[in-house]
Amino acid sequence: MVRTRSAAAALAEAGYVRLNGRRVTGCSVSVRIGDVITLALDSSVRVLRVEAMCERRGASTQARSLYRDLTTPDAGLR
Repeated sequence: MVRTRSAAAALAEAGYVRLNGRRVTGCSVSVRIGDVITLALDSSVRVLRVEAMCERRGASTQARSLYRDLTTPDAGLR
């Protein structure tokens, strides 16, 4: 997705993030287990469901275990 917290905040502030179908315009929105996040990236759209939370920041491999990618494989081919 994005590499830094500031890049994630910029996506949200620009209106490229939706939480449970509603546009997020700031970076201080609470996210819970079961929420669906939609990200409009450069050339694709990613849909993710939050599966778990962590106590503190960790490696990207650990972060991948916290969400489930619901994006269909052919979503970016149009």
